[in-house]
Amino acid sequence: MFRTCLSLVLAGLLVLGLSAAPAYAAQVNNDAQAVEKVRSKVAKVGVGEKARVTVKMKNGTKKKGFISQAGADDFTVRDRNTGEPTNISYADVLKVEDNRGHSTLRNVLIGVGIGAGALLAVLLITFATLED
Repeated sequence: MFRTCLSLVLAGLLVLGLSAAPAYAAQVNNDAQAVEKVRSKVAKVGVGEKARVTVKMKNGTKKKGFISQAGADDFTVRDRNTGEPTNISYADVLKVEDNRGHSTLRNVLIGVGIGAGALLAVLLITFATLED
């Protein structure tokens, strides 16, 4: 009886062990994809004082500044005010947000909206003052 129970337990552990390997491989694959996504985002933003970013780390901290250097395994963010460099590994990053400012299209659309609103206000005032 003891041998039968022991063999069933060992067989069950073997089956569980075989099913855990693909789950671990999927997690490693997701980590590699996340690192590649961060690496491509840093490459897209670029390097220099105009490459302003906010980096959210996996430990919950945030770093604001500009990317001064980007390598194969890590990149350097310099604080805008103090100029202090912080070396950050791609694997430690949760998200990279671009802070380069507003796009030209957005600014043009805001200007057009303000102009259209002013024109509409002038027309409404003109029609309101007309006497029939």
